[in-house]
Amino acid sequence: MNTQTTSAVKKALDSAQNIVIIGHKNPDGDAIGSCLGLAGFLRKKDYSATVVMPNDFPEFLKWMPGCDDVLIFEKQTETVKTILDAADVIFTLDFNALNRSGDLTPLLEDSEATFVMIDHHQQPDDYAAATYSDASMSSTAQMVFHCIEALEGVSEIDADIATNLYTGIMTDTGSFRFPATTATTHRVIAQLIENGAVPNVIHENIYDTASQNRMKLLGVALDNLTVLSEYRTAYITLSQEELDRHEFRKGDTEGFVNYALSIKDIVFALIFIENRQENIVKISLRSKGPFSVNEFSRKHFHGGGHNNAAGGRSLQSLDETVHEFISILPQYQKALIDA
Repeated sequence: MNTQTTSAVKKALDSAQNIVIIGHKNPDGDAIGSCLGLAGFLRKKDYSATVVMPNDFPEFLKWMPGCDDVLIFEKQTETVKTILDAADVIFTLDFNALNRSGDLTPLLEDSEATFVMIDHHQQPDDYAAATYSDASMSSTAQMVFHCIEALEGVSEIDADIATNLYTGIMTDTGSFRFPATTATTHRVIAQLIENGAVPNVIHENIYDTASQNRMKLLGVALDNLTVLSEYRTAYITLSQEELDRHEFRKGDTEGFVNYALSIKDIVFALIFIENRQENIVKISLRSKGPFSVNEFSRKHFHGGGHNNAAGGRSLQSLDETVHEFISILPQYQKALIDA
């Protein structure tokens, strides 16, 4: 974090009485970990800090230190409104456009609080008084560490803060295997371990708690796998009926798309998940090498993210969405073959 941004964050904190820290809709490990980590640090500095999520988060994250104190807007609407009305500083973490906060969007747009953005996605909006944006970073949790570092607070990182930041980094780097994992990332991880994070315990809590239904749903997903060799592409579909049959819970499909990407010679992978409650098809996109799923999703599926990991959505049916996707692929054949 550069000197100018550090000064802007310090200025926002100088007069802060009520701080609210917000993650994006459908929060993942990085959103939860970065928000809880920052909240823990601010509380140690005697600030009042409340973490708010637009909607609920997966069960496999609910062991994280401090998660019981997270307010869920969809469940605690009036409480969150009251807290936001009183907020003088709002941190937005792991998203860079207010519309990524779901039903919280109008409340944030109307807020007179000072905004601080910490995020690693591309093309940030210009709404914050202090913006710490770096798309080359592995995760927002790593950026929160660097923010704490810039505020000369690394010594304040206790085991709970370290655990939350480690979890955010680990989950957003695919256990440190994605390209944005750098030597600096590993140095941050080493510091978090020194400050109390226990890697094997964190890994077990995240990855070794699958239900039987989730494992059977994975079997269905793999059975639905389609490989388009001529485009070096593979995709998975899951219908609402298949989700219901396996008692789907939020987070159950986490990581499924990576199985498609792990196939030899595949450089582009997607999973299409029907969501009748929202009348959309949710899409997760992954790639290897130079092929940008961020650009692909922004252009065709109302989404975005990173070069190699992005999300999107479609308002069409599942079959229509897949048909449209296949019809688009010829435009990208050369790029995919050359990737």
